Amino acid sequence: MERALDSQVAQAVDAWLRWLPRWQPATHRGRSAPCRRCFGSPVLSAAGVGSDVPHGVQHGLSTRMKKIVDLAVAEYTARNLPLLQLELDQQAARNQARSYRPGEDLAPEYEGLPLDPDPVPGAPFLFTIEGLASEADAEVPSLPPLSDEAKEALRREVGLADEYANLVGREICSLLLGHRLRIQAAIVEFVEPQVEAMLAELTRSLDTPFGPDDFLPGPGKTA
Repeated sequence: MERALDSQVAQAVDAWLRWLPRWQPATHRGRSAPCRRCFGSPVLSAAGVGSDVPHGVQHGLSTRMKKIVDLAVAEYTARNLPLLQLELDQQAARNQARSYRPGEDLAPEYEGLPLDPDPVPGAPFLFTIEGLASEADAEVPSLPPLSDEAKEALRREVGLADEYANLVGREICSLLLGHRLRIQAAIVEFVEPQVEAMLAELTRSLDTPFGPDDFLPGPGKTA
């Protein structure tokens, strides 16, 4: 497993490094809640990506590593956990029956992010992507209920899958240590200059809250 993971981690880091020069600071209002995938992530810590690095940069890397874990767990489940595999197959078929699936086939930089911005008090949205997706989900029949015995057996298999995911995650963290230098060098080259420029622009706007045209005489004004 280690050799296969080594290759997958290296390829994922390479893909992230190819994407990073295209990153730009977000100009829209972000979500206030921290990202559950990135906040306190041991994967990002192993990669040397600190909490002061913009979330968009973090998310692209953590999602690529999550895909590796998901693939390994899927293969393990198919080989060893028949009840869980059956449940996943049924859920996948149900998902495919939905007419609207906005969270699928997204680039790693966007996968797992909220589909809608935070609501503004007193200014409700006419509609939300989450709301439309929920409506589409409600149109698809639910899966048949499980017996208590089946629930308990499924719970045991889910626990085994979680244990394997943690095992793979720890191995990925170990492998990422070998990529820290090039990850950090790329952040210094492509991310930090943009952050510094944004902070400099913010400082200038705070130091000079009015533009030069604000002081020019206009109609009805005297110099």
